[in-house]
Amino acid sequence: MAVNFPSIDPAKLHPVAGVTLGWAEAHIRKPNRKDVLVIRVDEGATVAGVFTLNRFCAAPVTVCREHLAVAGKGGKGIRALVVNTGNANAGTGEPGMVVARETCAELARLAGLDAQQILPFSTGVILEPLPIDRLKAGLPAALANQQAAHWFDVAQAIMTTDTLPKAASRQVTIDGHTVTMSGISKGAGMIKPNMATMLGFLAFDAKVAQPVLDQLVKHVADRSFNCITIDGDTSTNDSFILIASGKSSLPEITSTNSPAYAALRDAVTDIAQELAQLIVRDGEGATKFMTVTVEGGKDVAECRQIAYAIGHSPLVKTAFYASDPNLGRILAAIGYAGVTDLDVGKIDLYLDDVLVAKAGGRNPEYKEEDGQRVMKKSEILICVLLGRGNAQATVWTCDLSHDYVSINADYRS
Repeated sequence: MAVNFPSIDPAKLHPVAGVTLGWAEAHIRKPNRKDVLVIRVDEGATVAGVFTLNRFCAAPVTVCREHLAVAGKGGKGIRALVVNTGNANAGTGEPGMVVARETCAELARLAGLDAQQILPFSTGVILEPLPIDRLKAGLPAALANQQAAHWFDVAQAIMTTDTLPKAASRQVTIDGHTVTMSGISKGAGMIKPNMATMLGFLAFDAKVAQPVLDQLVKHVADRSFNCITIDGDTSTNDSFILIASGKSSLPEITSTNSPAYAALRDAVTDIAQELAQLIVRDGEGATKFMTVTVEGGKDVAECRQIAYAIGHSPLVKTAFYASDPNLGRILAAIGYAGVTDLDVGKIDLYLDDVLVAKAGGRNPEYKEEDGQRVMKKSEILICVLLGRGNAQATVWTCDLSHDYVSINADYRS
């Protein structure tokens, strides 16, 4: 059951000029479901991405890195993305690489492109061969129904254990020019910040030079998809892609020092945060959405380190599921986070507006019924004050319920 998941109106997902999307039912794993997506990008667009740091990364991740490297060094540019769900093509060795390259070659043949202009993505079960014949058979249909307004449909086409499609859209004004952006994401489990935590595709019609887009995608991911955690597992296939189609009247952004870049950066970060939070709201078995903020650190890195320790902790997450104010579990997570010179005698802990711990110990005025009142809410703020600097960081997470175990126990059946 998703936590306060917003109603998404397909009609309010704006088309992005220069980008079309199509889907197909290719029966990759199960019949009668959308499971193949093709995104076409007009010539002249720039594309950038960041990927999982899992050493067992999937074959399509390796191919994407190779093709983006070629495009960024003066190649013909990325012109299409192809995504399948139901099978991750991970842990498949050299045969998996062959399949990923064959997918690119087939789409290139059908679309009149070079194989290196294609980025492949897969999500689903690991360690099983991808049925390439089914995937290839679905490509003509995905190309045939290409439309600029298909954002909601293709959000459905990349779902695995997701219960709801995840999409968002914005129109912003930068220097008097309208910039349109739309994006989709998927993910409900196997989510841990380590770049990029799921599949996410975000397109906008501003024109952005390749070196600038390469920096933008890292900035955005670091403040959105790298700030969510559900179960502490980093997937083999995680990818986040930005597409700048260049069709807006806004002049090309060629420097990260320009006001236009700052405005675009903030707008893209905002929509990416929405897409990232939708993943947490739809976390496997989630009943509560938790914001973990750590303030007063020496630097952002240690604030994130502590926030992740809290957000990953199964003991913390199960306590929140039960609405049990066993809040010493949070202190324990802070203590084992790995900040070795932390002075716990300076730490305050808040649950929403309730001061639970003060100067490293229980607040004398804290009453357990106040903690329980907060923990019964569906949205909860955990705030840790370190008292050692001015840095801060925020992580979004969810609780851990019986349903999480059931979903993952039955995932392949």
